[in-house]
Amino acid sequence: MKKHKLLIIILLISTLSFAQKKTKKDYLVTLKTNFGTMHLVLFDDTPLHKANFVKLVNQKFYDSLLFHRIIDGFMIQGGDPNSKNAKPNERLGNGGGNLERIPFEFKPNHVHKKGALAAARDGNPEKKSSACQFYIVQGKKLSDDEITAVSQRNSMNYTTQQRADYMILGGTPRLDNNYTVFGEIIDNIQVIDEIAKQPKDAADRPKSDIKMSMTVKKMRKKKITKQFGYKYV
Repeated sequence: MKKHKLLIIILLISTLSFAQKKTKKDYLVTLKTNFGTMHLVLFDDTPLHKANFVKLVNQKFYDSLLFHRIIDGFMIQGGDPNSKNAKPNERLGNGGGNLERIPFEFKPNHVHKKGALAAARDGNPEKKSSACQFYIVQGKKLSDDEITAVSQRNSMNYTTQQRADYMILGGTPRLDNNYTVFGEIIDNIQVIDEIAKQPKDAADRPKSDIKMSMTVKKMRKKKITKQFGYKYV
């Protein structure tokens, strides 16, 4: 318990650097896979998740882990520490449960559109996130009527832009207000499709291992915008 409390304190202290508004620099995460490289930004208004993810990437936690669960038309999931040396056909997805879960930080301005980075979780009533497992949304395109029906179920009031994203890009709006979205892919989004369509077993584990590695560095926001076209709000 003492270790868990210490981790929370460290995370809270770490979030101080993220809480500063109008900073000129941000963290850029590079995610390499067998099928290509994607870059991600992490959101300032989900500070606990952002601090935790940056910490794990800096510790090389994710290097050589697998995307252990893929569902075409839904999402690709990774971050289970047990996947690093997993044997063929070994069931994965329960690793990391001994780590302190992260408090729920869903924000209505960050929805599950295609390319969204979100934290996996178990069925705990507080909706706390796994400390390490994450998923990247693929999803499907929806009609305006379908989005309205979902919004009534998950108590969301989608903006015009969010509706357009769900109709043009696609996503999984049924997860909104239930899982924390804390970042997004800003280039090479087609890599998600390539990974999601790979052959898999009955437990949704790819039949051929899909490994990942990640690095993170601080860059000027203007440089990120110029290089990737990502616009900060």
